[in-house]
Amino acid sequence: MPVTPEVQSILEFIEAAGSPPREEMDPIELRQSYAALSLVETKPEMASVTDHVVPGPAGDVPVRVYVPTADPGPHPVLVYFHGGGWVIGSVDTHDGTARAVAEGSGMTVVSVDYRLAPEHPFPAALDDCLAAVRWVVDNAGDLDVDPARLALGGDSAGGNLATVTALELGGPSGAGGPDDAEVRFQLLVYPVTDGTMAHPSMEENAEGYFLTRATMAWFWDQYVGDGDRTTPRVSPMHAPDDALAGLPPALVITAEFDPLRDEGEAYVARLRAAGVDAVAKRYDGMIHGFFSMRDLVPEGKAAVDEACAALRTAMA
Repeated sequence: MPVTPEVQSILEFIEAAGSPPREEMDPIELRQSYAALSLVETKPEMASVTDHVVPGPAGDVPVRVYVPTADPGPHPVLVYFHGGGWVIGSVDTHDGTARAVAEGSGMTVVSVDYRLAPEHPFPAALDDCLAAVRWVVDNAGDLDVDPARLALGGDSAGGNLATVTALELGGPSGAGGPDDAEVRFQLLVYPVTDGTMAHPSMEENAEGYFLTRATMAWFWDQYVGDGDRTTPRVSPMHAPDDALAGLPPALVITAEFDPLRDEGEAYVARLRAAGVDAVAKRYDGMIHGFFSMRDLVPEGKAAVDEACAALRTAMA
């Protein structure tokens, strides 16, 4: 099917704006442009929203904690990593998304403002995400969350960081994770999983659908540079079977007209082959970024609702 009428209107608006390709923009300028897009989101009210700093390997890591309900805890908790190609995005650009997921799932959401490339290339972002998860577990009492009901999630590059963080922690009971924590679920929204960029959708949807192949290649250059793009710490698609087998269940949401579509779905196939309860859900007629467009396209709201339902089931 073609893109939906709502998506077509968004694509026409972007084209009419006449902005240069993202890969031709300065990262700081691009961050400012991307931040402006988030201002159109509705932002559900929370019982509380608080900013904290996490001790990280290279200094403080900002996080924002969303508590959707005043009911006493401890509550299940989702640690969320924003998208943006490891170069753009922040807790502010994903404030509406974090609120919507917190409201729909009933979970406390901890959104992580990890360091960005190219100023801070791999593994800076991953190191910050690991530090944030460990901080949540260490401070579970103060946060009124249950570390035995922990989920990791993210969109795009954030989906990459979520599943790589799960790999680094060693799965539900791996030695790499905090002793009293259990990662029960992965919410991976059009995740980046393979630095080879060799899957068919990367060519089929190379241009014209918001995220382009050229932009994705530029993001990879900023994040990894000349480094190995097939190490599992960068590309979870290339993790060995025994490492994948230790991962928790996953919902992977993809979009029909997204260059990243096939690598997300191929990752689900690898997870399932390793014995992981993984589900792929493709939204036809959609483009990369639609999960954050729930106010503009009904499929965006449907995807958020599906994600929240999966989180509620996993945490029950």
